[in-house]
Amino acid sequence: MKVRRLPETIVNRIAAGEVIERPAAAVKELVENALDAGAKRIAITLDDGGIARIEVADDGRGMDADDLALAVERHATSKLADEDLVRIATLGFRGEALPSIGAAARLAITSRTAEAGHAVAIRVEGGRVGTVSPAPGPRGTRVTVTDLFYATPARRKFLKHPRTETEHAELAVSRLALAWPDVAFAFTADGRDRFDLPAQDRLARAAAVLDVEPDLLLPVTAERGALRLSGFATPPSSARASAAGQHLVVNGRPVADPMLRTAVRVAYRDLIAPGRQPSVALFIDLPPEEVDVNVHPAKTELRFRDAAGVRSLVIGGLRAALSVPVLTAPTAAPPPRPALRLVHTQPPAPRTGFAEAQAPLALAAAPSARTLPEPAPLPDHPLGAAIAQVMDTYVLAVAADGALVLVDQHAAHERLTHEALAAQLSEGGVRSQPLLLPAVVELPRAAASRLLAEAAALAKLGLEVEAFGGAVLVRALPAALGNPDPAPLLRDIADELAEQEESTALAARLDAVVARMACHGSIRAGRRLAAAEMDALLRALEVTPRAGTCSHGRPTVLRLAKADLERMFGRR
Repeated sequence: MKVRRLPETIVNRIAAGEVIERPAAAVKELVENALDAGAKRIAITLDDGGIARIEVADDGRGMDADDLALAVERHATSKLADEDLVRIATLGFRGEALPSIGAAARLAITSRTAEAGHAVAIRVEGGRVGTVSPAPGPRGTRVTVTDLFYATPARRKFLKHPRTETEHAELAVSRLALAWPDVAFAFTADGRDRFDLPAQDRLARAAAVLDVEPDLLLPVTAERGALRLSGFATPPSSARASAAGQHLVVNGRPVADPMLRTAVRVAYRDLIAPGRQPSVALFIDLPPEEVDVNVHPAKTELRFRDAAGVRSLVIGGLRAALSVPVLTAPTAAPPPRPALRLVHTQPPAPRTGFAEAQAPLALAAAPSARTLPEPAPLPDHPLGAAIAQVMDTYVLAVAADGALVLVDQHAAHERLTHEALAAQLSEGGVRSQPLLLPAVVELPRAAASRLLAEAAALAKLGLEVEAFGGAVLVRALPAALGNPDPAPLLRDIADELAEQEESTALAARLDAVVARMACHGSIRAGRRLAAAEMDALLRALEVTPRAGTCSHGRPTVLRLAKADLERMFGRR
């Protein structure tokens, strides 16, 4: 077969398949056009998931007759002042959206500038362009798309249920609404208002889009040279089942960039349970020449000139935000790090502090719920005073405002241990405690080899090991762990090292091992606590970074306010 030029209608339909793969893509392109036109209010209406009808109306600058005629031609755009494809400062710039939509559907555009006495209109159906004619209409532009993909029926066969298509379109609009909080957005589907957002500040818009209370959001700020990160993140305890709540905006452009999503996941790695996802609203601003937005037809993926620097800034900025104690109000200066060793009322043991090897309190016949004397109110402490230990596992406390607080003693102390070890590591190395008699631990050959290969790194964590025939000899353990049994500790660390890829950075490997160590150095469920120990645990939690979850992402604290209890008992 000889080479031939394709007809213009076929070229346009091919382009439509690349740019407009579903109704949500058409909605996104039309809303981006409205934003680039300076709109301050945008109304989006869908029928039948956008398949039957899409309408986007804005109050932007509008177009005159000449501009409107050019707007439906391929590669015609008002968004590039010259041929520079590096410094892109608008959302759309390819000049393909309107002709692509017109090639796949029935397209009608009505537009009016502030100076014009009337609006002008044009129609495009299946790639056939009509003429521009006068029409009534207010300032701005209204684009109506009907019978989407009627000219490309093969594409239409792959669309999902209209409800699913509506959800995709709503998500696309909500991402743009987050990126442009000073613009009002209204979204209606099948005659039902899905949301109506007024122009508002960034915090209020983030809370509305993420569907959380504003005071739950943690501010995120970081910068390095001309690269700036800002926005908000939810605490680990608010993690969700999907990543739909992760909104990433680069230079005002919502993106779903895999590298940025990975950075978010790494920042939360040891704070949330596997399979759970955090919600974030992050804004990255950098010079336009530092990012290539022309990588993906839908412009959702980017290529950064300094990808490692951007990734590092996102991880560092999120971790700094998550390190602020979430159980207390922000303070001008960070509170002092709590001592890991807590108060005890039992007879002295070889080591003090919470450790698995400590002798249990001599209350073998006590009931599973032990109440304490009526505590005095503690208005300066959000977790209040302990009133009972339930099932030898949970500390029950009453806050000054009357709220009930339930603390998982193992999960909570695991976080305290983790943060103490991490702090020592960042200061140069974890303090070790030499064993009076070195312990010999028998392990499978592969596990022993992994441990011995990382002996230098483990020494920074206070764990000193060396080869001993076919076994591993343990000479010292991290002092913060108390007196754990070395054998299960080494087995867990060997398993953790096996899960880490060779390319994983040393810092990430050490942090993962710290999380494993923290579990072994923490009090277990079933351990009886004295009143002073319970209160010491509460006080330490209040000022410990990332205290909302343990190292495995499980919650450490549940708080039930009066209103929560009333709802549970049907009182409201």
